[in-house]
Amino acid sequence: MNKALSFTETHFDRFVDELIDFLRIPSVSTDPDHAKDVRAAADWLADHLRKLGIQTVDVMETEGFPIVYAEHIVDPTKPTILVYGHYDVQPPDPLELWDSAPFNPVIKNGDLYARGACDDKGQLFMHLKAAESFLSGAKALPLNVKYIFEGEEEVGSEHLPGFLTKHKNLLAADVAVVSDTALFGNGVPSITYGLRGLAYVEVVLEGPDRDLHSGVYGGAIENPINALAKMIADLHDENHRVTIAGFYDNVIALTPEERSTFASLPFDSDEWVHDVGAKKPRMENGYSVLEGTTARPTLDCNGIWGGFTGKGAKTVLPARAHVKISCRLVPGQTPDEITAKLKAHFEKHVPATMKLTFTNLHGGHGALVDTNSDAMKAASEAMEGVYGEKPYMVRCGGSIPIVADFKKILGQETVLMGFGLDSDAIHSPNEKFGLDRFRKGIDSIIRFMDIYSKG
Repeated sequence: MNKALSFTETHFDRFVDELIDFLRIPSVSTDPDHAKDVRAAADWLADHLRKLGIQTVDVMETEGFPIVYAEHIVDPTKPTILVYGHYDVQPPDPLELWDSAPFNPVIKNGDLYARGACDDKGQLFMHLKAAESFLSGAKALPLNVKYIFEGEEEVGSEHLPGFLTKHKNLLAADVAVVSDTALFGNGVPSITYGLRGLAYVEVVLEGPDRDLHSGVYGGAIENPINALAKMIADLHDENHRVTIAGFYDNVIALTPEERSTFASLPFDSDEWVHDVGAKKPRMENGYSVLEGTTARPTLDCNGIWGGFTGKGAKTVLPARAHVKISCRLVPGQTPDEITAKLKAHFEKHVPATMKLTFTNLHGGHGALVDTNSDAMKAASEAMEGVYGEKPYMVRCGGSIPIVADFKKILGQETVLMGFGLDSDAIHSPNEKFGLDRFRKGIDSIIRFMDIYSKG
């Protein structure tokens, strides 16, 4: 292990330069104009793995973008980890809000700015550099490693579950390892043990068959925007609880120990609210900000539109109104369950004057990880060796559906050992990744591999 850590120290500047090359590829999976770039990123990743000396590397086709699979087996009697990451990135828009070109990486004040710097190219790359440090510095990996890197995470990982099912034997491992999460705070080590799931739908209300003159028809034709706005306003009660029938039925309640841990975390809710420019927090009564944002289910409107939205005035009574709604789900809830309950709610409350169209866009399951497993204990010891203090066990408000798929399809628990920060602006302009965290991430992974290999 020490030789691997020393290799990272003496070659870190090159590691950063290589990451910059990777970040220059605009692998935006949501944009068909970048399809060639997404495939170029897969090829770049495969070539890099081969250069590191990984035994087997393959770019495996799916009905969408390819999956880069690689493995290095040192001893069948040693533990095997399955490392997951994604090489696709979010669109960089709005471009005018970037301080530098999103695919021309720059380093400022110790941070590397580029689309994908943190989500997830930078964090994925930590695992490759940890492997290189073992292979070149220590001359061997301490355990068996398999890699699975996809190019469709930012568009819902549509083809990944089928890939896992088809290649279940190939992907057999003792534990999966994912670095696509954040530290609790800068310099505050943490390991994520809980993720929320997702249910995402679109609702359309249609009234007349065309936009109407509001002076001629207003007062006798019900306005779809008005009707939809009322339906949306009624989705929460005065305690900020979701009013969908049965919404909370299967929620796994927080334990007293978990609530005690939440209360002990170094978190300033006033500072948190100030950082996002809000006046004060609003959450379900009886729960803290941290509990509300990571361990309780939510319902939010993500977009609403209809009628005339251009400059100036146009007095129309719109024909239809649209809303996109997402629910963050906690373990116990499933996307199918919540989507069905959402649909039933809207169908029950649609005005008699309106036609409702309900579309299920996509969803994903939440997950809880056993914090007492050997792998989680190894991860905790590894991060403590780097940061000098034991990491907190935390929940994350976001979703990584693949974690539930690893458990359901492959029977594998997942170690979520991420090194981003909430302030890294993932999915936003000026995304960044601190080079100090890039380095500590590599060192933590090296330590984890060594500790876990010894059982």
